[in-house]
Amino acid sequence: MRAKQIPSSLTRSKSQILLLFFSLSLILLSFLFFLFPPSDPAASSTTHPYPHPLIPPQTSFVASLEHFLTHKALNHRSSDDTVRSLLQDDVRMFDDRKFAKEMDWVHGDPYYPLNFPIRVYVYQMPNKFTYNLLWLFRNTYRETSNLTSNGSPVHRLIEQHSIDYWLWADLIAPESERLLKNVVRVHRQEEADLFFVPFFTTISFFLLEKQQCKALYREALKWVTDQPAWKRSEGRDHIFPIHHPWSFKSVRRYVKNSIWLLPDMDSTGNWYKPGQVSLEKDLILPYVPNVDLCDAKCVSESESKRTILLFFRGRLKRNAGGKIRSKLVTELAGAKDVVIEEGTSGDQGKAAAQKGMRRSIFCLSPAGDTPSSARLFDAIVSGCIPVIISDELELPFEGILDYRKIAIFVSSTDAVQPGWLLPFLKGISSTQIREMRRNLVEFSRHFMYSSPAQPLGPEDLVWRMMGGKLVNIKLHTRRSQRVVKESRSVCTCDCRSGNNTTSSTLSGQSLSG
Repeated sequence: MRAKQIPSSLTRSKSQILLLFFSLSLILLSFLFFLFPPSDPAASSTTHPYPHPLIPPQTSFVASLEHFLTHKALNHRSSDDTVRSLLQDDVRMFDDRKFAKEMDWVHGDPYYPLNFPIRVYVYQMPNKFTYNLLWLFRNTYRETSNLTSNGSPVHRLIEQHSIDYWLWADLIAPESERLLKNVVRVHRQEEADLFFVPFFTTISFFLLEKQQCKALYREALKWVTDQPAWKRSEGRDHIFPIHHPWSFKSVRRYVKNSIWLLPDMDSTGNWYKPGQVSLEKDLILPYVPNVDLCDAKCVSESESKRTILLFFRGRLKRNAGGKIRSKLVTELAGAKDVVIEEGTSGDQGKAAAQKGMRRSIFCLSPAGDTPSSARLFDAIVSGCIPVIISDELELPFEGILDYRKIAIFVSSTDAVQPGWLLPFLKGISSTQIREMRRNLVEFSRHFMYSSPAQPLGPEDLVWRMMGGKLVNIKLHTRRSQRVVKESRSVCTCDCRSGNNTTSSTLSGQSLSG
């Protein structure tokens, strides 16, 4: 049978109806898209402070270290990258391999060297520089009587500066357990952009006897500077975690070309010698918070309980730039809705600080012995708006984060002016306070070290900031190699003339810096 014929007018009518329906659908979808735009991943942190809620991160240094030592370190096999009887030919051969690899990248990657992920080689140092020091911390942690000269618990202080552990633990974790995509560990030195030195300088400084610590520093220095990769770049592409201002102090001058991970720049000159630190080569990292995170729910529930206008708990007398603390105490003592307390050590002191910050609108963050203070990051994760009084302060990740959204900056001159600070704080509108508190909830993730390391966490931002330094590092490294090559040509000429002593000396100087 022949199929029924459909009138052409009816076909055109249906086509017009379908076209109209399709057009209306597109209009409706477009309207819904603009009405309900896709959520910003950063903004979603108000609900989930971490982007991977199915993988709960461990943010306690003590708990994370315990798991690391009892589950992962037990399977560790001792190894040693040490190069013995290093020859100049070893450095030249390594340089040739490294240069060939970089040429491959130049021709094969249109974005090199501005590309991600950053390739990091983690040195496999002898256990006395790494695992043994972590075990020493773990086995002595309960000795709360171990205090510094000013009464601070030594182990608590190490926790605040434990950035070396968090970065190292993430880099050496199996790729299947890692969440960060902007940095990868490579196992061949010539494939590396940067070299990470996993020496726990803060633990060794506080938990070893003075002479024992200095001896270990010298051993670590010789171990690293014997590496071909070090001699090739004079250490410019090597990363040293030197986060406590006292750590590694006796040998710092020998690694001044390297990238230092610091708590601040301390431009006052009290802690670092001139020419040792700079924003060009070094990176500032946040302290590890000493209090628990107050998440979005916590901040919301505590809002009505924040009856204290301004809170400070800590050492009231400090040295150097921290002398402003005593002036602030004199100015603010006895003021209404202001709490200024001398800090105490131990768990009770931590609990009192955490309780006070969660009951306060503003938290005073003056300079300590250095321009920075761990109290700033305690305030941020507590939902308490920091009032930063430190004229020389350089902040972590300042090229990425806008601190004006979460903190109030006050000059030292204004802060100690009689009758100025409290009226200024009272004049800040409740609308601005609520907005800054919401921003604190979002920003807190940038200051919470964790295992596994989280996207947009401090470990992630370290490598984002480091990416901006790579071009400059490679430029300086290639310049030093240009000197090496010129030295080789001098050697050739001198050898022909029978004078090879001078050329050997010159080449050795250019290789060793």
